[in-house]
Amino acid sequence: MVMKHYPPEFKADAVALYRSGPGATVKSVAEDLGVNTETLRNWIRAADGRRPGSHSTPRGTSPAPAAGSAEAELAAARERIREREEERDILRKADRYFGRGDALVNRFQFVADHQRRHGVKRLCTVLGIARSSFYYWRRTAPERAARRAADDKLAARIRAVHRDSDGTYGIPRITAELRDEGEWVNHKRVARVMRKIGLAGVRLRRRHRTTVPDPAAVRASDLIGRDFTAGTVNTKYVGDITYLPVSGAKPLHLATVIDLCSRRLAGWAIADHMRAELVADALAAAERTRGSLAGAVLHCDHGSRYTSGIFADACAKAGVTRSMSAVGGSADNALAESFNATLKRETLQGAKHRATARQARLGTFRWAGRYNTRRRHSRLGQRSPIAFEAALGEPSVNLPEAA
Repeated sequence: MVMKHYPPEFKADAVALYRSGPGATVKSVAEDLGVNTETLRNWIRAADGRRPGSHSTPRGTSPAPAAGSAEAELAAARERIREREEERDILRKADRYFGRGDALVNRFQFVADHQRRHGVKRLCTVLGIARSSFYYWRRTAPERAARRAADDKLAARIRAVHRDSDGTYGIPRITAELRDEGEWVNHKRVARVMRKIGLAGVRLRRRHRTTVPDPAAVRASDLIGRDFTAGTVNTKYVGDITYLPVSGAKPLHLATVIDLCSRRLAGWAIADHMRAELVADALAAAERTRGSLAGAVLHCDHGSRYTSGIFADACAKAGVTRSMSAVGGSADNALAESFNATLKRETLQGAKHRATARQARLGTFRWAGRYNTRRRHSRLGQRSPIAFEAALGEPSVNLPEAA
């Protein structure tokens, strides 16, 4: 085997390390420095003026100072000064490592970078870490590198999914999307990586009142009773109106008709007014999507548009039975309220309004299409409404029409 060639400075430091404390042994220092124990012994003998392999006191040398003598005390003081100077030098170098995040990992890295100069034992003592911890950190370095590489790869996929959702998807939907793509990943890991790269889904905004009841209107009974579920599609719907804010102009208004079974946006209409024709147009769009609404129940609030004669005639013509929530009870139409909040949260993404009415209309049009065909719904097992209907074997998969 070819012998290693160590510089004289390294040999001198190795000998000084051996002599640095009463607990230092040839074996421990050699292990810390990664050298052979007999090699270290030879360096110590050479420093003492002895030949390699010699165990006697070299000729022409003076015996060690007697314990308690002035010479011994002076030598000990010099050794303490040398140790303090070395400690100061170590800490000065280590200071550059401590501003990089995890303090403990930085100490380990410093020991790894300077062990040939000072030795593992000396560095760990000065930095206040256990040698066993350092050796474990060094031994597990390949596994950590592999995890970092895997996290970087996952982060790239998360960014792609988040970007494809227009920045709206949070942890649950991104997890579901990755699993559908074949990446079986835990949602906690997705959360950790998203925090690391600074991604998050959009959050709720403040509600705005659009329901204005008509005290003189004839009201229908509540046939839903806060049970926003249905066993089959095209049997139970909810309807509502929400506003679409526009900068420097009056807002647009959106009327929706949502299937309670599949959460599908079956019909919708946008206008710059809140007359009864708006909700009637949304109902007509849902009828075109389904082909027929005969026998279905449509639940809505007590707003004057839904209690109007125009809307009552439209429901009767389509064969739809009306159901109405209690006055002022937003929880009685909670599903529609939740849909409206999601729409604004994901289309505005923190903004207060759209720049123009055209942007508001086209942005809603694009989101409505994605909502039905691509956006994952937590109540549907992280599937889109149309994918859910397809899994049920429903033949009607036409996109809703907007009036």
